[in-house]
Amino acid sequence: MAEPLVLYSVSERVATIAINRPEKRNALNPDLVQQLTDSFIKASEDNDVKVIILKANGNVFSAGADLAYLQQLQLNTYEENLADSENLKRLFTTIYYLPKVVIAQVEGHAIAGGCGLATVCDIIFSVPDASFGYTEVKLGFVPAIVACFLLRKTSETVAKKILLTGSLFSAQEALDYGLITFVTNKEEISHKVKDFALDLCNEASANSLMVTKQLIGQTTNPLLEKSLAMAVQINARVRDTEDFKKGIAAFINKEKTMW
Repeated sequence: MAEPLVLYSVSERVATIAINRPEKRNALNPDLVQQLTDSFIKASEDNDVKVIILKANGNVFSAGADLAYLQQLQLNTYEENLADSENLKRLFTTIYYLPKVVIAQVEGHAIAGGCGLATVCDIIFSVPDASFGYTEVKLGFVPAIVACFLLRKTSETVAKKILLTGSLFSAQEALDYGLITFVTNKEEISHKVKDFALDLCNEASANSLMVTKQLIGQTTNPLLEKSLAMAVQINARVRDTEDFKKGIAAFINKEKTMW
């Protein structure tokens, strides 16, 4: 029997959700997106859970969409791509609006959708040698959904720099940009994340944590849902362009795209 794509466990009122696709660099596909969403909903409804940790097995947090998934996107109809974009939006909004604090433990590279998955969490710990980046423009794609959250975490100047260039940046740069919370040595990150989670469990009211998270989200992002609805449509439309098909074909064939 194949290993589950997502592992779920609870200890000391802390749920750990672990992406378990290390052989594919924890790349996202529809099944993984759905299982992650289901796991966060499960943790949200679990009365024995107060705080959630998101991590990944292997050396990469998430490399974004996997090759088979990218190939399928080229064949999808607009309606299919719209539904697929809605599923990714649902994962990100589930984390963002979840009534419990979500801590990301990033111990490897977080790229494209994987970068969005990390930075949409409430608190983000990263090891120093992890790289972050939204590389979509290099594939003829757009970081539509993640941009809606990114623009609430950092300045327009920084957003334009990292989204328009598609360049990778270091954990320290991610910290400077306001995208992550802590940079911690690999030998200490598990211990630090656990201690942080337990401190929240033991030192703060669950209701107060929930209401404070809602307060921050609702007061800083009053137009988020409208922005996300537009982003989902942009996502689906761009997948039908010649640039997208050209970029994905070159990526799959490991060729340099001549833009």
